Amino acid sequence: MTMDDTPKADGAATAGETTGRGFRKVREGLVVSDKMAKTVVVAVEDRVQHPLYRKTIRRTKKVKAHDENSTTGVGDRVLLMETRPLSATKRWRVVEILEKAK
Repeated sequence: MTMDDTPKADGAATAGETTGRGFRKVREGLVVSDKMAKTVVVAVEDRVQHPLYRKTIRRTKKVKAHDENSTTGVGDRVLLMETRPLSATKRWRVVEILEKAK
């Protein structure tokens, strides 16, 4: 491998190269609040196993997600995708509504 063939460490493209979007995290969660304009609060559950005792633990994290059309309501199961920072606390967006609340 010569000096010209080495990949760029910072992800920068050389002349003539096209770069695609990087990998984006996708999470599934439950809407717990829709009181803000174009923003919903989603509880994302993560199941992890305790390293020593092997018991499955449920960890819940609340994240704010962008909902452009304000179509989601409390209790809806939604699919989230990571995005650029949209505000001080908002880094996710709603991709689709998987299941409407009953």
